[in-house]
Amino acid sequence: MNILVLNCGSSSAKFAVLDARTGAEHLTGNAQRLGTPEATLDWRHAGQSVSRPIPGADHDVALRAAVALLREAGLEQTLGGVGHRVVHGATRFAQSMRITPEVIAQVEACVPLGPLHNPPNLLGIRIAQELLPGLVQVAVFDTAFHQTMPPRAYTYPVPLEWLEQHEVRRYGFHGTSHRYVAQKAQAMLGLAPDAGALLTAHLGNGCSATAVLNGRSVDTTMGLTPLEGLVMGTRSGSVDPALVGHVARATGATPESILDTLNKRSGLLGLSGHSNDMRTLEAAAAAGHARAQLAIEVFCYVLAKQLAGLTVALGRLDALVFTGGIGENSVLVREKVVGLLGFLGLVLDPEANARAIRGHDGRITLPGDAHAPQALVVPTHEELMIAMDTAALVA
Repeated sequence: MNILVLNCGSSSAKFAVLDARTGAEHLTGNAQRLGTPEATLDWRHAGQSVSRPIPGADHDVALRAAVALLREAGLEQTLGGVGHRVVHGATRFAQSMRITPEVIAQVEACVPLGPLHNPPNLLGIRIAQELLPGLVQVAVFDTAFHQTMPPRAYTYPVPLEWLEQHEVRRYGFHGTSHRYVAQKAQAMLGLAPDAGALLTAHLGNGCSATAVLNGRSVDTTMGLTPLEGLVMGTRSGSVDPALVGHVARATGATPESILDTLNKRSGLLGLSGHSNDMRTLEAAAAAGHARAQLAIEVFCYVLAKQLAGLTVALGRLDALVFTGGIGENSVLVREKVVGLLGFLGLVLDPEANARAIRGHDGRITLPGDAHAPQALVVPTHEELMIAMDTAALVA
């Protein structure tokens, strides 16, 4: 069954048509820089890549153009449903859902928790319902996988009334990716779907790590919002909350502008003053750029420290799984992190680590004894996970 997968961000709209059974991609595309004169519609179909300017286009224009591409390619009539990435489902959704007016109302109720992400997600849903009215539409939530966390993992040590009255708690994100790579890792290790103690590290411009015990998320690094946790491309990750007041007093900046800086001009970019792209930073560090070197060291140290902390939720470790653009391709980051976690029994295989790039998966540690934990590289495929969930609900 072919599924159209939509992922609408604040200034972009990604789309793909996939076979939910085989994972075959028939068409992929991305409308980027929407709302600006530089907006483009880029897509790949039948082995050809095309880019077309759509200056000033909004989501409505971009999605209409995307559906027109599907029709030109003869794919519209093959679709069995439409799967939408929805970032924040709070505690309302512990699994993917067929979209109904009631589901839309609940996603709207989550907007205060996901003000940057849920509005464009909702916009994509409404446009798709108009353009493809005969198809079942499904919402797949980033937060759903983490709804199995116990209270001790999701509860903040703040007045409990904040949780009860304002839903202040840890939710976690990247759930679709963590679920996908955990399932793949279980298969690689010969484990049953309800077995295993795994640490999954989704490392890209956004980064998070999750403790997956017997197929269920039991703790994760992101929190109320995607700002908490690991060092990321432009996000700071976890910092002392008092930092906001201190910087406000020292610089005269407003708390809102400081939070904007923590989200958009911190992390690898803020530390290096050079780039938020790990490939660029690795090249600069190799050339002697001191701030790039520091950014990489901080990134890897914080990642290793938080991964080690997550093992408390597992009680043991079968495997550490790297995924995402950095996790799948940065030989250096994996080398540093596995080295820092050597006390857990991980021993890097340098040759295997060097081979695991550009979509190649596999073990990157030496086998050790029968009980030694392993480190794996598993390319993520969130679109396929969304397509599979959608096909299951259509059926």
